[in-house]
Amino acid sequence: MRRKTKKVQAGTLAIGGGAPVSVQSMTTTDTRNWQETVRQIKALADAGCELVRVAVPDFEAAAALPKICAASPIPVAADIHFDWRLALEALKAGVHKLRINPGNIGDAARVRQVVLEAKARGCPIRIGVNAGSLEKKLLAKYGKPTAEALVESALEKVAQLEKLDFDQIVISLKASQVPLMIAAYRLMAEKAPYPLHLGVTEAGTAYSGTIRSAVGIGALLADGIGDTIRVSLTADPTEEVRAGYEILKSLGLRQRGPTLISCPTCGRCEIKLLQLAREVEERLGEVDMPIQVAVMGCAVNGPGEAREADVGIAGGRGKGLVFRKGEVVARVDEEELVDALFREIGKLKECIDNENE
Repeated sequence: MRRKTKKVQAGTLAIGGGAPVSVQSMTTTDTRNWQETVRQIKALADAGCELVRVAVPDFEAAAALPKICAASPIPVAADIHFDWRLALEALKAGVHKLRINPGNIGDAARVRQVVLEAKARGCPIRIGVNAGSLEKKLLAKYGKPTAEALVESALEKVAQLEKLDFDQIVISLKASQVPLMIAAYRLMAEKAPYPLHLGVTEAGTAYSGTIRSAVGIGALLADGIGDTIRVSLTADPTEEVRAGYEILKSLGLRQRGPTLISCPTCGRCEIKLLQLAREVEERLGEVDMPIQVAVMGCAVNGPGEAREADVGIAGGRGKGLVFRKGEVVARVDEEELVDALFREIGKLKECIDNENE
């Protein structure tokens, strides 16, 4: 059961309050180059990104925000550090969400100005706490970054905002150590009613980072904790979006585009299964239907093992089967398997389109 939280509205995107778990990413472009930033945002949106964060390191970057927000097809969040004036400029530019650490943008009076401006504009604030930048007093108290230290830091900042009658808050407690990240979010889930933004910070490359993120984010989502996610990767940000949806699909929380299942191969495999699976995966990138597609290496057990798939292929010696819902619909030569599979996918699309007319 999903944890109940307050609902926060970031532009057109609802976060928490029973809304679907959303997928976020962050641009890697120089925000000052608004045209290039918008191009990347559109690519992220095409991949399924639902909210994009942009870095705002200086006033030149802040000056680009009005054009970015106007051209972006999805809500834009501004990432602000150290200078409270940048937060005010971002709000005036029309950003849909702020990511700040109240502890590093100035004294209480400056935080107050930012919060009141956000409240006037209906812009939510994400309080981001990172294990790598905890306050010295908390490091002295706990000896090192701990779940309790992360939560205490976040709750202090939440209290600052609540005193100003502001409750459009999202909380993140990121760490590069997966067990620490999981423990911190679980503790926070017991302490405050606000939506939680999940992520393993500095997770790594597309391969290792996806695995670490899937473990950390997936463990929490399986507990019903988490309202929006970002898979932080040292890779093209569209990879973050794809990884995010794969995590959500694996838990049955969201369905975007096809799900590919393929067998790990065994001694019965007599076709080039790895090559087939890669080709199918690549071509599925152009399919947006929420279907399950199977690529199996054994013509004996393949259709049965992937019975729940909408469509799939199973190889044999030089030939293979094309099946739908576990029933064989065609037998073709190995080199024709992928094309035959996508003909069946095309038929499925026609059926869906006809039903929607």
